[in-house]
Amino acid sequence: MSKHIVSMNLNGRKVEEAVEPRTLLIHFLREKMNLTGAHIGCDTSHCGSCTVDIDGQSVKSCTHLAVQCEGSEVKTVEGLANAGVLHAVQDAFYKEHGLQCGFCTPGMLMRAYRFLQDNPNPTEEQVRIGMAGNLCRCTGYQNIVKAVLLAAKTLQQPQKVAA
Repeated sequence: MSKHIVSMNLNGRKVEEAVEPRTLLIHFLREKMNLTGAHIGCDTSHCGSCTVDIDGQSVKSCTHLAVQCEGSEVKTVEGLANAGVLHAVQDAFYKEHGLQCGFCTPGMLMRAYRFLQDNPNPTEEQVRIGMAGNLCRCTGYQNIVKAVLLAAKTLQQPQKVAA
């Protein structure tokens, strides 16, 4: 099968790789880019453990082709932290015990990241609706909702500048 060159900005870094046209984005990320944060859960896009951010939208990478990302901005959970400092969403999941077993966590973090970009001051009900496409088999939803609400508060605070 012939290969296509796909180039994208992945977590702030330009990457270019030859892929078969049928290569799913989740396989591209995990096997070609060695970014194993996003997980393969259900292979049907129902669970959301493979959620990544593409051009400002949450996308389930197990049903998205890598070639569809040509020229796109792609962010995975590996791209959330900055210089070793956790993103507010990651920190809130840690503080509110939203991590559970951790399998769904990367997808939850990426969905929460995008949800809060689109709705920076959500209600609890809006968080539940916004996160509904991601499943936690540990049923830790209450702590996940608390974490998203805490992250929203943190992101709304003015950034502290080091002296």
